[in-house]
Amino acid sequence: MMTPKKKMTMRSCSVIALMCIIFISGCATPLSLWNENAPAKSILVDYVKDVTSKSSSNYIPVENRVAVFDLDGTLFLETAPTYFDWLLFEHRVFEDPSFKASEEQIAAAKASRNGKFPKLDNARERMVSEAYKGLDLDEFSAFVRKFMEEPQPGFVGMKRGDAFYKPMVEIVDFLVKNKFRVYVISGTDRLTVRPLTEKLRLPPWQIIGSDSTIVATGQGNKEGLDYTFSKGDKLLWGGKNLVKDLQMNKVSAIAREIGVKPVLAFGNSLTDASMLNYAIYDNKYKALGFMLLCDDTTREYGNPTKAEKMLNDCKKNGWIPISMRDDWKTIYGDGVIKRVK
Repeated sequence: MMTPKKKMTMRSCSVIALMCIIFISGCATPLSLWNENAPAKSILVDYVKDVTSKSSSNYIPVENRVAVFDLDGTLFLETAPTYFDWLLFEHRVFEDPSFKASEEQIAAAKASRNGKFPKLDNARERMVSEAYKGLDLDEFSAFVRKFMEEPQPGFVGMKRGDAFYKPMVEIVDFLVKNKFRVYVISGTDRLTVRPLTEKLRLPPWQIIGSDSTIVATGQGNKEGLDYTFSKGDKLLWGGKNLVKDLQMNKVSAIAREIGVKPVLAFGNSLTDASMLNYAIYDNKYKALGFMLLCDDTTREYGNPTKAEKMLNDCKKNGWIPISMRDDWKTIYGDGVIKRVK
């Protein structure tokens, strides 16, 4: 029979063991989906440790810990075969029986399905906005979510809505845990980005994107200044693009909607350059900018030439490169495989 003394000893050992587990868990290395020797990982982890320590000369108050992320190509797949919002447009044109597309929209959608993707210009944005004109905002969100459930082209074992880069999502979670306010600043319309990014668990007011007009059901052709929202009104897509949230427009959006200069910025192309430069230049706090390199051709549809150019741009501008090929243990997680053509 076990004596009271032995029972006490075993109980004490159990408590100590539990405390050790908790301690080890609390000290576990963050960003577990990143390779240990990834330079960007070490720089970011050391940075967060530095700026969140009250004893550090680089300490940043919680209210100024703002991080901004581009979406396509930074947090989310943009290469199989192109941007989510344009693939959604194609789906609207060809697979939605409730929509009657114009000849221009049909021609553009056919061309892109043959590999001739449109430029990110005003004509493209106009066609996308017009494709949803008159659609109730709740109906549109449901339309996006349903499309997200479809299989992702170019991959086996992944839905369209699951095509997030898991190591980057890990950064978002890591920053939130360290009391950073994380914003998505996307060139895709925010009404599309909001349902798409729900898995990031960020509030909708921290999802910023391109904008189209929004009108009320009873508004007709009246301008917003000439109409009063009334009982029974619902909100609809107005069908007119207002702003494409790229380059300097991203900085303008940050100034208007956040009002605090970011201390961290993440992008993947020169359309994000203004956002990164705004964060790192003349910032009263220690600030960093990171750019993803699309250099993985085994697990992703990378572009080595484009990646090499971005690496050179990083060196010129003081941005920190993130190699999808060399820095990450996985991109989309277990069970997701790039389809062999």
